Amino acid sequence: MARDVAVKSLWRRCPSLRFAYPMRRGTLRHCSSSASSIDLQSNGGNRREEPYVPVLIVGAGPVGLVLSILLTKLGVKCGVIEKNMVFSQHPQAHFINNRTMELFYRMDGLAEEIERLQPPVDLWRKFIYCTSLSGSILGSVDHMQPQDFEKIISPTSVAHFSQYKLVRLLLKKLETLGFYICAPNDFESLNHKIICERKILMGHECHSVNFTDKGVTVGVSFLEGGKIVDRDIHCDILVGSDGARSTVRNLVGIDMKGERDLQKLVSVHFLSRDLGQYLLHERPGMLFFIFNPKAIGVLVAHDLYEGEFVLQIPYYPPQQMFEDFDFKVCEQIISNLVGWNLADVQILDAKPWAMHAEVAENFVSFDNRVILVGDAAHRFPPAGGFGMNTGIQDAHNLAWKISSLLNGIAPWSILQTYETERRPIAIFNTELSVQNFKAAMAVPAALGLDPTIANSVHQVMNSSIGSVLPSKLQKVALEGIFSIGRAQLSEFLLNEKNPLGSFRLAKLRRIFQEGKSLQLQFPAEDLGFRYYEGALVANAGHVPPQGTVESDGNSNRQLRKYVPSAKTGSRLPHMQLHALKSSNEDCFSTLDLISGDKFEFVLVIAPIKQSYDLARIALKVASEFKVPLKVCVIWPQGSASEKANGSDKELEPWSNYIDVEEVRRSPSVSWWDMCQMTSKGVILVRPDDHVAWTAESDAVKDPLLEMERVFTIILKRE
Repeated sequence: MARDVAVKSLWRRCPSLRFAYPMRRGTLRHCSSSASSIDLQSNGGNRREEPYVPVLIVGAGPVGLVLSILLTKLGVKCGVIEKNMVFSQHPQAHFINNRTMELFYRMDGLAEEIERLQPPVDLWRKFIYCTSLSGSILGSVDHMQPQDFEKIISPTSVAHFSQYKLVRLLLKKLETLGFYICAPNDFESLNHKIICERKILMGHECHSVNFTDKGVTVGVSFLEGGKIVDRDIHCDILVGSDGARSTVRNLVGIDMKGERDLQKLVSVHFLSRDLGQYLLHERPGMLFFIFNPKAIGVLVAHDLYEGEFVLQIPYYPPQQMFEDFDFKVCEQIISNLVGWNLADVQILDAKPWAMHAEVAENFVSFDNRVILVGDAAHRFPPAGGFGMNTGIQDAHNLAWKISSLLNGIAPWSILQTYETERRPIAIFNTELSVQNFKAAMAVPAALGLDPTIANSVHQVMNSSIGSVLPSKLQKVALEGIFSIGRAQLSEFLLNEKNPLGSFRLAKLRRIFQEGKSLQLQFPAEDLGFRYYEGALVANAGHVPPQGTVESDGNSNRQLRKYVPSAKTGSRLPHMQLHALKSSNEDCFSTLDLISGDKFEFVLVIAPIKQSYDLARIALKVASEFKVPLKVCVIWPQGSASEKANGSDKELEPWSNYIDVEEVRRSPSVSWWDMCQMTSKGVILVRPDDHVAWTAESDAVKDPLLEMERVFTIILKRE
C-alpha cells in the first residue's frame, strides 16, 4: 500500500519509471492526446493561441501539489509544470509537524492515511547517540510525551512519513480532483493548445519569465522526438515552488539573505532489511548519531520494516569531493558505522547537498504576479524539520488569498499580505533551525570533536597558507587531522574508567537531561506562531520585529509550551464540540468549523444578545462585500437541553450558522477561557484558520461601521 503509485500511464510510456513506480490499480489518470489538447479558434485559420491558465505552479514537490489541491478546492483553475520526467524516490523530508497534519486533517482524510501508513510511533520517537549501531549507546532522547497522543491541543499528532510517500498520496488526492499527469509526448502537435488546467506537465522546464499588461508569459522547454521544443504558457499568477535552487526566483532576480554553506554533506539512500530488523528489535529510533574512530554520520531510519535508510556524511571540499564517495566507499562507511558488514546493503542513490539558512528578500514581486513558496522562498537546516512544513503552510496561507482575488472579492494587493505574514515566520524558523543545528553540534563537542575546530582547520587549509600545498597533500593532511580528532572516540579513551572519558560522558548526560541537544518538536512555534500584520485587523500596541515572537520569560525557547490564544493573527485554538441540532453525537474540532472545501470566513460568538446583534450585522456586511460568512454559536457545556431552539430567532433572517456545544476536557476551562477572552467575545476567523479580528461585543459602539472597517482592512479594499 505504501508503495502505491500515481502514474500508471507514464509507467507504460517511460521505462525509467518501472523501478520507481510499479504499476498498481487505482492510479492517477493518463493524459491522453485527446484529453490534453484541442484545436483552437483562429483568424483566417492561420493563427493559433498560446496555452493559458490563471495560476501556473512551477515545481511538483509536496508544496506545489498541496497548493494545487487547495486552489482547486477553492475553485481556482491551476496547472503545474515539473522539469523532471519522474518523481523522486529519495525520502528527503520525513517529519510532518502538528500544524501541517492539521491541514492534512481536512484534506479528505489525508492525515488519517498518513497515520495509518507511517511506522508505529514507538519505532521513531527516539534519537539515539552511539559509537556504532551495534556498539555502546552514549545516550538517547525520547521526543514524544504522553500528551502528544491525547490530542488536547490539536485534533492530530506529528508524523514520520517519507516525502516521496507523501507525494504519492497527494497525487491520489489530485486524481480525485480531475488532475492528469502528462509527458511531453502526450501532445500530438505544437499546433494544438495545451489545456493546462488540472495538468501536471512532466519534463517541462521553465527557462524564461516575461511580463505583459495581460499577465505573465512563461517560457518552457521539453524534449520531444529527441529535440528540445520551446513553448509559452500564459498565466495571471506564477508561483515558484521549484525548490532551493529555484529557477523562478533566479529568473526574476530575487536574492537570498542569510548564511550559506553551514555544512556540506553526502546523502546516501540505501536499503538493508537485515539492518532494519536488527534495529527494529534492538534499538528502534528515528535518528542515529554515530561517532567512532573510523567514521561519523547521522542515519535516518525512514522505515525499519522495509529497511530503508538515508545516511548523512559530512565532507569538506575541495580536499574531499563528492566524487570520492562512490558506492563502494559508501558501503565501507556504512559498515564502519553499523559495526559489521551488511550482506544485503543496496545503495540506491548518493547525492551531495549543502546546508543553508537563507530567506528570499521578496516572496511577492512584479506587481504581485510572481510568488515564491516553500524552499524557493526559504532554505533551512533540516534540524527540526521546518523546511517542508513551513512550505506547506505557505501554500495554505496563499491559497485563500489567490481565491479571493480571482473571484473578485479582494484586489491584487491582498497577495502582498502573503509576504507580510509569511516572511517573518520564515525568518524566525530560519533562526530556530540554526539554533537547533548548533544544539546538535553540542554533542560531538562534548565528546572532544568540536565542529568549529574542524571548520577552522578546513578554512586554514583553504587559505593562502594551506593552498600552497599540492591538492593531494592537502587531502592527506586534512584527513590525517580529522583521523586524529576521531581518535578521541576510541573505547580506550571514551569510558567511565578514564578520567577524561568520564568527564566527557558526564557532560554529555547533562546535555541530554537539560534538553540542550537536537530537538524534534517545537509546540509553541508549531501551533503558536502568529501574524502581526497583513490580512487582519492588528491589535493596538507593539508589533514585534521580524524574526521574533512573544517571550514567555523562558530563556530556552526550544522548551516553550504552546499556550492556546485567540489573539489576532493566531491559529484558532482546538476544542472538541458537538452540534446541538444533530442526531450524530460524534465530536469534532473547532478547526472543523472552517471549511477545507470552500472559501468562507467564520464568526465565533457566544449565545448572548450583544453578540447576536453584531453577528446579524456582520452577515449583512459580509454579503455586501461578497464574502461568504458562517456564524458559529458556541454554547457552554450542559446547555443543550435549555436552548432546544438554538439561535433561529436571534439570527433571522440569516440561516448560515451552526449551534455547537463545548466538550470540555477540564470542567474549569471553557472555550472563552481558552481563548483568553470573556463570553462577550467575538472572533472572526479566516479561511486558513487564523484569527482576523476580535472584539468584545459590548464594546463595539457602531457595529455596522466597525464591520465595514474590519472587512475593508482584511481584504485590502481601498
